[in-house]
Amino acid sequence: MADEVSAATLDRLLQRVRAQTSLRGLCGTKPGTLLRQQIPIQGEVWNEKRAGFLEADRVAHCGGSLAGNFIWSLTFTDLASAWTSGRVVWNKGATGVLEQTRQVEEQLPFALLGLDFDNGTEWLNWHLIRYLQERIRPVKVTRSRPYHKDDNAHVEQKNWMWPRQLLGYGRLEEPALVDPINRIYREIWEPLQNFFLPSMKLVEKKRIGARWQRKHDAPQTAYQRLLKLNVLTGKKKRQMRDRHESLDPFVLHEQLEKALRPVLARAGSQIKLENSA
Repeated sequence: MADEVSAATLDRLLQRVRAQTSLRGLCGTKPGTLLRQQIPIQGEVWNEKRAGFLEADRVAHCGGSLAGNFIWSLTFTDLASAWTSGRVVWNKGATGVLEQTRQVEEQLPFALLGLDFDNGTEWLNWHLIRYLQERIRPVKVTRSRPYHKDDNAHVEQKNWMWPRQLLGYGRLEEPALVDPINRIYREIWEPLQNFFLPSMKLVEKKRIGARWQRKHDAPQTAYQRLLKLNVLTGKKKRQMRDRHESLDPFVLHEQLEKALRPVLARAGSQIKLENSA
């Protein structure tokens, strides 16, 4: 008669296999309780006609298991222009999230006016809140309602365009991959997405009988939307136009494939090593 094995033992033995074979994203939000009562829920409509109000979210590159250490992607999307930036951190610690948020703000073509995020501890911590609010002109900070993904709909829809389309659903658990992925995001993926790939925005939504009717505007890139908002100075507009003219989407695509190949190869080699262990 075969020995009996408990459910807990089976879960432990199969943990590595599940991490390799399950390719659906998991929710890694752990509610932060310390600051939750001090950060207001986004109860008002953010100004979607003025650049600078961003939504932020994170994606776990965990394969199929949140156990252990792995890389997380951070995505920041401007509501008015759809300008999107992305970074990765190791284990979504407060220090790493703060540093990458700081770098994203420094490279934004407009001033950061507001930041909305979910209730995870990577956002709800004193390091980030002090950075955003202890300044001459504090950044407005709000949070979404727990378990309401639609509250962050602008950035949620970018999670596929940014980390998932680029890096897939595999597990990235090598710290050395953080810097090369950040270079890809910053130097290749961001300009390719913001300057050359258009998207549509919802401009009207109304209910007719039992159905919702939605109307979208004409496809535009984030760069085109930003110029039309008239929030940039003349000097900044010239800099943006010069940068746009200096870029070639075909060259960026070639650079992306070249830079991404060793990253995915190293991630793939890690999976092979685990399978042989």
